[in-house]
Amino acid sequence: MIWPDVVNGSYEILGSVMMFWNCRCLYKDKQVKGVSVLAAAFFTSWSFWNLYYYPSLGQWMSFLGALIFVFVNASWVTMAIYYTQRNRSVIKH
Repeated sequence: MIWPDVVNGSYEILGSVMMFWNCRCLYKDKQVKGVSVLAAAFFTSWSFWNLYYYPSLGQWMSFLGALIFVFVNASWVTMAIYYTQRNRSVIKH
């Protein structure tokens, strides 16, 4: 591994930890306020792209970080969509 890969991979892993914290908060609050789900979905799609991109560059630490990041990001987006839809249906009834 080369040091830029280690640094980038470390950022990916740290970003996963931070995003996991957001998942915990969303699970606890069960509502989305002040955050664009569309923006989060965009960055999740970027995470999926990185699963292809990093191995093509031989950046395996970054790939490992991206695997974790994609899982946590996709979890947050899924929960955000679920809670947004659930809260809308509660308001209608």
